[in-house]
Amino acid sequence: MRSQLSRNLISPLQHQTIPIRLAPRFCFSRFLSSTRKPPNSRTTTNVLRAAPAIPFFGAFFSSNRSAEKETNAMSHPDQRSEEQWRAVLNPEQFRILREKGTERPGTGEYDSHYPSKGVYNCAGCDAPLYTADHKFKSGCGWPAYFDSIPGAVTRHVDNTFGMKRTEIVCTNCGGHLGHVFEGEGYQTPTDERHCVNSVSLRFTEDASTDKNPKSKA
Repeated sequence: MRSQLSRNLISPLQHQTIPIRLAPRFCFSRFLSSTRKPPNSRTTTNVLRAAPAIPFFGAFFSSNRSAEKETNAMSHPDQRSEEQWRAVLNPEQFRILREKGTERPGTGEYDSHYPSKGVYNCAGCDAPLYTADHKFKSGCGWPAYFDSIPGAVTRHVDNTFGMKRTEIVCTNCGGHLGHVFEGEGYQTPTDERHCVNSVSLRFTEDASTDKNPKSKA
């Protein structure tokens, strides 16, 4: 009688403890199995393939030189095409005038050239740019001028190589000449230095600046 009563009392407790012990273990094991399940590589690959391209990466690494060329060409009277320029310029002239290159310092034809009179014209379109009176000794390794013939040279902001400079180009054809620098302390009327590539120039002893080069389409 006593043992029967004991079994009746213990039996309900045993039935109640089973779900209490199993439920936490069962839930925790399911949680672990779900977190340890490796990702579906095929689904991940499909998602990456379907992702849209990010346009700013291409813009970050690409150059805007083409856009600059197009803008410059539209703003200058002489709008010859690249092929037409290649036909009249030698490779070094094309590299500097049309591709904004730079000659090595101290190597230019007009670096130590100081005539008493004459005009420095654009090597591309023959437009007059500087007179002999504008030239001065700067010691920089390139021909230097403190001023230009009025309206002959156009200035553009140049942000290449992580620095802000002022590029100078031929107003008539947009050919690259070099850069202009201000406030360097030279004893000149303008305290400016037009640092110009000799390759961009063609000197003539004719002192006339009345040339009006014919613009070519």
